[in-house]
Amino acid sequence: MDKLTDDIPGCYYNRTVQFFYEHSGKNISAHWRPRDYVVVSLGMGVSVIVILANILVMVAIFINRRFHFPIYYLLGNLAAADLFSGIAYLHLMFHTGPWTIKLSKNQWFVRQTLIDSSLTASVLNLLAIALERHQTIFTMQLHSKMTNRRVVLLIAAIWGLAIFMGLVPTMGWHCVCDLDNCSTMAPMYQRSYLVFWAVLNLFTFSLMVAAYTRIFVYVRHKSQRMSQHTSQIRHKETVFNLMKTVSMILGCFVICWTPGLVLLMLDGLGCESCQVLRYEKYCLVLAECNSLVNPIIYSFRDTDMLQTFKRILCCLCRSGGAGHRDALSGMRCNTLEQETSENRDVELVEKTRGAPLILKGTEDMMTSTES
Repeated sequence: MDKLTDDIPGCYYNRTVQFFYEHSGKNISAHWRPRDYVVVSLGMGVSVIVILANILVMVAIFINRRFHFPIYYLLGNLAAADLFSGIAYLHLMFHTGPWTIKLSKNQWFVRQTLIDSSLTASVLNLLAIALERHQTIFTMQLHSKMTNRRVVLLIAAIWGLAIFMGLVPTMGWHCVCDLDNCSTMAPMYQRSYLVFWAVLNLFTFSLMVAAYTRIFVYVRHKSQRMSQHTSQIRHKETVFNLMKTVSMILGCFVICWTPGLVLLMLDGLGCESCQVLRYEKYCLVLAECNSLVNPIIYSFRDTDMLQTFKRILCCLCRSGGAGHRDALSGMRCNTLEQETSENRDVELVEKTRGAPLILKGTEDMMTSTES
């Protein structure tokens, strides 16, 4: 993107990042302001917690063979996407504020590509999990019958699409040769790209809403039919647990993503009186918080996952100065030994584990159906 030759008429390849920021009205301060310290400190804190939480989820899925099923592979991929998001946002914190002036255009596009790709991967993983749960619930299963090959292909498709979406602006959807259409929040992106990215995420969210709404209606209908053979209290608990989990999933997504998507739409539509720059950084931090909320909703509420976390943390505390590889090997052995002592084979795990992870209330419904 940076060129040492003369500019093509109408293009500004030889101009600095600061030139585009000043043209869009997003002035960069040469000195650190209190607001910059607050945003960077908050962003770094959130990034570190996101990274550690998602590493914990990935390690737990890796060492415990109870989690070697398609839904957990998707959860592991979600944790990987959120880990990537935490790293990308931490990278952004070291290249924002007054540091932005020192960036070349290539470095600026790399910074934005990392953020866009990581957030897109996280959202696509959430959609994949919603569709997987939709398929398994409607076929009265706790685990998907997808083969490992299909799961790998799905994961590869998620990352391929996420990386492509992040690279789209560098491949031509920028405003280096169209200065009048430069956005305010991302001064080298065209406004139309911001609208496109926001609409795409809103469409993804609408698919998630449709999937979880169908699941809720279906489970509620099934529970009402089975209430003739089960207690009324159990029926109410099933519906309540399902409603609570679905509300938590969709509610957190709305809270974390809606402000940022609204700002992107306003900026993309050219709203000059909306003062999008005043709230831009905080909305980005809020979107990043979704990568922190995801492990809590999808993993930390699973009893088996929590027990695995405890074993990991206890093992790390005990190992102290021991090597990291030895610690992981010890945790893996302990996990397998515990499974053997409890006499739980893979078939029993497949029947009884998995539903509490995302749709806690559906396990009761399936158990009642079997009985």
